[in-house]
Amino acid sequence: MIIRYLRIIVLLALFPILSGCARMVIGSLMRPTVANLQRQTDIDLVCEGTPAFLLMIDSMVASAPNDKKLLITATQAFTGYAAALDACSKPDRAATVSIKARLYGLSLLWNSDDLQRVCTLPLSDLQQTLTDLDRGDVDLLFWAGNGWATWIRHQEGSPESLAQLVRVEQIMLRVLELDETCYYGAAHLFLGAYYGSKPPLLGGKPEASRRHFEQALAISNRQFLPALVLYAQTYARMAFDRELFVDLLQEVLDFPLESQPDIALANQVAKRNAARLLDQTDQFF
Repeated sequence: MIIRYLRIIVLLALFPILSGCARMVIGSLMRPTVANLQRQTDIDLVCEGTPAFLLMIDSMVASAPNDKKLLITATQAFTGYAAALDACSKPDRAATVSIKARLYGLSLLWNSDDLQRVCTLPLSDLQQTLTDLDRGDVDLLFWAGNGWATWIRHQEGSPESLAQLVRVEQIMLRVLELDETCYYGAAHLFLGAYYGSKPPLLGGKPEASRRHFEQALAISNRQFLPALVLYAQTYARMAFDRELFVDLLQEVLDFPLESQPDIALANQVAKRNAARLLDQTDQFF
């Protein structure tokens, strides 16, 4: 008990130092820790052990709220943790975590005390902001969109969140213009899921969806398994293509995790989701 108390005292004493040396800590601790988190294959361990790290990130952001590298790291950590919580069957916790994912994501592009205003910004103003960004901004742009999309995904189809999808669409379209290969072609994944999750009568674009998914798979050489799961979950289901659905998910389950250790966590989450979806095949078709 005394040793634990002393450890807490040491950590509290270090916080002023961490706040004053934010950039050094980001490089030497935060980014390597997030990278190591992505190498984990024990999803339950990640769900149980990540909160303390996220608390430290929160403290770092509070001390350096305009540090773009730190905000990217924070957005990556919170979006990744939300996905892990979904796989751990903790949707309520994932929804709470997704709030921070959106907050840090939007802060990458808009330095405003009222980030909620961005959610109602006229599309013409948003598009002008996006036009002003260049290839050097693509990481900021993608993670802003990804953090925003993470929050939307956990809002259970609320009208407020669905109204914001078109803004994320504009962000991801700009990412494609600047660098479609960013993060394994993930902008293609968003657009594939967005266009493929609705029937044509409600604005769905099945052929565009398929093209985006196929392009994402080509960019990642079919190594980024969330692409395969999303392809099955959205396009294949909406197209009532049982064979494609089963083939994509079986490909996920057969994939050797050790071949892509740097994205082992994302791929392991995809495997767990693929197994769950395969069990539900007869319910979908």
